[in-house]
Amino acid sequence: MRTIFLLLYLMPWFMQGQYQSKFDVQKISADVIPNLNDRSISGRIKLTFKALEDLDSIYLDAKKMNVEVLKSDIDFEINSTAKRIWFTGSFKKDKTYNINFKYKAKPKQTLYFVGFEDQDKANDQVFTQGQGKYTSHWLPSIDDMNDKIEFDLSLIVPSFYGALANGKLIEQWKENDSLTRWVYDMQKPMSSYLVAISIGDYTREIETSDSGIELHKYVLKQDSAYLEPTYRHTKRIFDYLEKKIGVKYPWQDYKQVPVRDFLYAGMENTSLTIFSDAFVVDSIGYQDRNYVNVNAHELAHQWFGNLITETDSKHHWLHEGFATYYALLAERQIFGDDYFYYKLYQNAELLKAKSDQGKGEPLLKENASSLTYYQKGAWALFMLNRLVGEEVFDLSVKNFLNNYAYQNVTTDNFLNEVKALTDINLAQFEADWLRQSAFQADQALQALEESLFIPEYFKLIAMRELSIDEKLEELNKALSFPVNDYIGQEAVYQMAAEPNNKKLIPLYRKAFASENLWVRQAIAESLDEIPLALKTEYESLLLDKSYQTQEHALLNLWLNFQQDKNEYLKRMEGSVGFKDKNIRQLWLTLNLVSPDYEPEKTTSHLKELVGYTSLKNRFQVREHAFGYLFQIDAFPNEALENLLEGSFHHTWRFRDFCRQLLETLLKKPKYSKAIEAMTPVLEKRQINLIDRLK
Repeated sequence: MRTIFLLLYLMPWFMQGQYQSKFDVQKISADVIPNLNDRSISGRIKLTFKALEDLDSIYLDAKKMNVEVLKSDIDFEINSTAKRIWFTGSFKKDKTYNINFKYKAKPKQTLYFVGFEDQDKANDQVFTQGQGKYTSHWLPSIDDMNDKIEFDLSLIVPSFYGALANGKLIEQWKENDSLTRWVYDMQKPMSSYLVAISIGDYTREIETSDSGIELHKYVLKQDSAYLEPTYRHTKRIFDYLEKKIGVKYPWQDYKQVPVRDFLYAGMENTSLTIFSDAFVVDSIGYQDRNYVNVNAHELAHQWFGNLITETDSKHHWLHEGFATYYALLAERQIFGDDYFYYKLYQNAELLKAKSDQGKGEPLLKENASSLTYYQKGAWALFMLNRLVGEEVFDLSVKNFLNNYAYQNVTTDNFLNEVKALTDINLAQFEADWLRQSAFQADQALQALEESLFIPEYFKLIAMRELSIDEKLEELNKALSFPVNDYIGQEAVYQMAAEPNNKKLIPLYRKAFASENLWVRQAIAESLDEIPLALKTEYESLLLDKSYQTQEHALLNLWLNFQQDKNEYLKRMEGSVGFKDKNIRQLWLTLNLVSPDYEPEKTTSHLKELVGYTSLKNRFQVREHAFGYLFQIDAFPNEALENLLEGSFHHTWRFRDFCRQLLETLLKKPKYSKAIEAMTPVLEKRQINLIDRLK
């Protein structure tokens, strides 16, 4: 047996892939214990597999795990490498086996513990993010999306917390005085990357879809007031997608939970979407940062990606293109046709720009960009729908999902379903939209002009280079009641090119009076030099139901009317804004550079701003605070220490931001000396990073 194990350990990766096809992992039942104190995880596994031929070894993917055999019905040996767990024994063809073992791991990725930096357990959360081939960092599994497995998880956690996993909660009981077991059941198989857990002090609301599916909407208890605006339209989105797709939702229930410091906007784990708490908003925040698009996108994945799964990345658009397109269709029901076509137009502009730079990609490309898989994929579906007609398109999608349910698929599998229902030749469509690198801008333009408002919008866009005198009449028309959201914004942005033109004063007043939230927001974002004649109207933006508008308005008023800056600070003193505290942090910064306003509080205000850089805060709060401290050149040692810590954050975008800022500060002697003085108490990895960035 030792010789066989050594050979398997040395086996090249491509041979291991071939070897994996010789057995079928059917079910993984796991008792999982997240250990909050040392941020490790342990568990007991019952592995059910079928030998597809006579074998003396099988494996599970498992990164740096300690393992131990538990009592099983068969004799076997277990060994672990850095990447896999190997089971050696005598496994006969067509026979099903059950193996029991336990494991422990301390993952460096995929399993995240946030909010544990303080003593308030209400902030604590544990969650996973296994997209790709990462679930094996916290749960023994198979890192191959072509292998579909039924996962039944039981989570054993401190009783203070709630615990979520894939599938339906079927039992819950006290293990002892301090621990509770949450038992989840999955009835259908899925790819390992879609396995997920989330733990926290949650509250929930349950709605029931028209088809009888329970929709579980979670937030932390401390955020319960945000639940309705965060999940606004959820049932409507679910009911629409289920009816539009034509295939019943394929899982037992649907759960959604926001977490702090998530790596992406959202992740469509089977029956358990985890998403960024940046989308946890009140009714004002809903206007600017609502969850509707991500909500619809991740839900669409429950069919496109979870029910059917790509064979490899060449067909990744079958996940992301479909989810993007169907999310747009759902949003169309909520926000209207103009919104739908405007979003298509925005995506077309991005795709055309890349294409014009020679960076376009065919949709059927391995490891293409997100822009290709998501936005170009959605455009391909939109154009295919136009080509074959909605009835044929919808039925093709329905047949595709039904015929390949719980299987892996290719683009040809989908196209063959379309071809079976139409005599239209799809060869040119495939050439233009699937295999061509260049974006088909002319075809896209023709399709967009079917919209009622797009031609008028394009007409106004064509006037961008004209002088105000040449287009004054059209701008006036664009701002006349009823004002279209997108045409009105475009008019305002064009007006900003000549801020001192007195002929624009009546038009700006007309724009202010429109009471259109987005037109007024365009004024806040574009009118940097505020004419005295518009001062009163501009001040009214501070009261708009948009934290984004309020933030821009406060800054611009403070810059333009220094004589009134203290009044603006007083007016906005209690405002916080989004959960990233955008308005509060701007207010603190303006206060600190306004020495005549509350000078006795300067120290406390700086302390508060520096405090927002702490790892106790979500990374969005920290990023704002670091940015403002840099702008006012006030980086005390506490903020420098927090910046060094942030340079190793698990969220890569924030980590990169911190490293870039650290590199900039190291070029300034006073900060370079301060950081050098910290060296004796720094971690080795921090010292190495500093040396690299100098």
